[in-house]
Amino acid sequence: MTRLPDLVIDLAMILGAAALVTLVFKKLKQPLVLGYIIAGVLVSPNLKLLPSVTDLNGVHVWAEIGVIFLLFSLGLEFSFKKLIKVGGASSVTAIFEVIVMLILGFCTGKLLGWSRIDSIFLGGILSISSTTIIVRALKELGLKGQKFAGLVFGILIIEDLVAVLLLVLLSTLAVSKQFASAELMTSMFKLGFFIVLWFLAGIFLIPTFLKKTKKLMDNETMLIVSLMLCFLMVVLAVKIGFSAALGAFVMGSILAETTSAEKIEHVITPVKELFGAIFFVSVGMLIDPVMLKQYAGPIILITVVTIVGKALSTTTGALIAGQPLNHSIKAGMSVSQIGEFSFIIATLGLTLKVTSEFLYPVAVAVSAITSFTTPYLIKLSEPFCNLIERKFPSKWITNLNSYSSSPQTVKSRNELQFIVRAYLSVISVNSVVVFGISLLATKIFYPFISSKMEDHMMGLLLTSFIAVLLMSPFIWALGLKKVIPISNYSYFHHLKYRVQLITAAEAFRIVLSIFFLYFMLSQLFFTHTPLLIVLAVSIALIFATSKYLKQIHNLIEKRFIYNLHARDLENGRPVNEALPWGAHMEEFAIPPESVFVGKRLGELFLREKFGINIVLIERGKIKINIPEKDEELFPGDNLSVIGTTEELERFRAALGSPIVEQDDLLQNNELILQKFTVNSNSPLIGKTIRDSGIREKTYGLIVGIERNGSRILNPISSALFFKEDIVWIIREEGISKNRRDESVNV
Repeated sequence: MTRLPDLVIDLAMILGAAALVTLVFKKLKQPLVLGYIIAGVLVSPNLKLLPSVTDLNGVHVWAEIGVIFLLFSLGLEFSFKKLIKVGGASSVTAIFEVIVMLILGFCTGKLLGWSRIDSIFLGGILSISSTTIIVRALKELGLKGQKFAGLVFGILIIEDLVAVLLLVLLSTLAVSKQFASAELMTSMFKLGFFIVLWFLAGIFLIPTFLKKTKKLMDNETMLIVSLMLCFLMVVLAVKIGFSAALGAFVMGSILAETTSAEKIEHVITPVKELFGAIFFVSVGMLIDPVMLKQYAGPIILITVVTIVGKALSTTTGALIAGQPLNHSIKAGMSVSQIGEFSFIIATLGLTLKVTSEFLYPVAVAVSAITSFTTPYLIKLSEPFCNLIERKFPSKWITNLNSYSSSPQTVKSRNELQFIVRAYLSVISVNSVVVFGISLLATKIFYPFISSKMEDHMMGLLLTSFIAVLLMSPFIWALGLKKVIPISNYSYFHHLKYRVQLITAAEAFRIVLSIFFLYFMLSQLFFTHTPLLIVLAVSIALIFATSKYLKQIHNLIEKRFIYNLHARDLENGRPVNEALPWGAHMEEFAIPPESVFVGKRLGELFLREKFGINIVLIERGKIKINIPEKDEELFPGDNLSVIGTTEELERFRAALGSPIVEQDDLLQNNELILQKFTVNSNSPLIGKTIRDSGIREKTYGLIVGIERNGSRILNPISSALFFKEDIVWIIREEGISKNRRDESVNV
């Protein structure tokens, strides 16, 4: 008789227990994650009532693979563009809440007499809420379309990113076992650098690869290819010194921007659920019931700290960010629990052998209790808000709500911010690429070339030539690309010292580009004479070939931008799913007493005053797409408005209207987003938007212009068109036949 390996028997036991328990939890309508944990307790060696798992090491390996799949699938749902679109209110709230919970967790640990490292890990465990449980609870309660739910989802996106950063920082801290601020800052800089580098390289290469092989990609092949990419990034991340979880998360985020994202998510789901179940069962296997009884007091204390601390910190953070009291309290009571990432952080401490054994089961117990309380807290949030509004002095409530709608709480778009943002974008992106090529040349190219060539100097020269060749388009963009041609922008007429600011920025760029060249070459040449000669020749060649380098860089940039937006724009997706640059669309109802009632759009100057565009007016059963400037506003009109979170908040305050709350905001598939390029022979060059006739020719509304790497959202009607501008238009589907990816003459 053939003897089965212990791991196979253990797997049968794990899946059998997980299947039975989760069926019960399905019937009881409780989170399946908790069912997996209880299944782990049942088959754990710590519980002698039932047969238990014997090959713990094998199960732990499977659990580590489960973490990789969990983070990979989380990355597929995350998307860096989602992060960019998260409003300032969500970002401020999440960061405030995480900082407060890190401090509360640390102080609670020290109060209980725990070690410093246990207390630090407890702070990390308590700082991250459970995305799975919150989304499920809001969906079942029918609250996903509420305004406060949008704030909660934004908080969860920020928390997911913070959790990944915490994994890296806690790993560094655990290895060094001391608070070395310089080392932590170095680790954070290294982390930021590699995340940006991987994202830029991934978006440039992977969508193109998937597009070229699309016809060959059935479900089986897509599964194998996506897993290959995931584990390649995992290996790369570990080799550099980061965690496997970070590599999986980054690759998932890159694939989330491709046109194959939905297909990858579909084929990966069964594998993720299998290994995810094994991971959560392994979490339960580490729980010792005896230890839970021993630490019942700390568990109760930490549970109270979690619920009260997260509710208060989130509410306070939302109020600071300018949210109404009602929304702030509801958001705070929705995120008052810990979940999946808390398990991963606790597992990290055990794996690195830096935390005490009791911390893990304590964290799991707190997570189980707070997961059960979450739906009830969300249900109680509405009556609790009403109670607060009744008990607190009405003057306080009025002041809080007026603060939330005050334009002073919202960051206005101004000229200096525009200049800084434009220069930071060009400098940061190209610096990362240039520095990445430098590392590639010195750490990989040179060792390989020197091993193949006997002449040491020839090896150095060949390595330098290859490195400069690869770097030159990005060195050109870093030092010579036009970022802000002052004469082209009417925006900067009121900015003092604009010429001095631009001159200083241009000089800094040139110095920085030369420094990067010098830095790379100094890693290869140890004597000054050849170093300076090669540096001078490289600079001369870059200046001499700047025309060709500009063309190459533009091609690279266009390919990157196309890949980045390909998923949103592939088949003329509805505009509300594809807005660029952090803009989004919200719907407002015009109250009868609004000062806008009876006014025509042309007299309101909405773009000039608020930076927004109205793309749809709904008047009963009548829909007015892309309304004309002579369109009059009436009481009860529903306006669909495009802008950033700050601009929309400013507009709401002036309009005197709450944002319309509904499940699927503006599912208007008649409007699509497209773009065209202003060619060198276009009659648009030198004309303003008002005089161009774009609206009449395309039946569309201009919502954005890209120019020399800079972006203008909802440009004013007096803005001029220039050669090579990329113009974004919202129009009614079926009006224009121009393809969005082609350069067209208008």
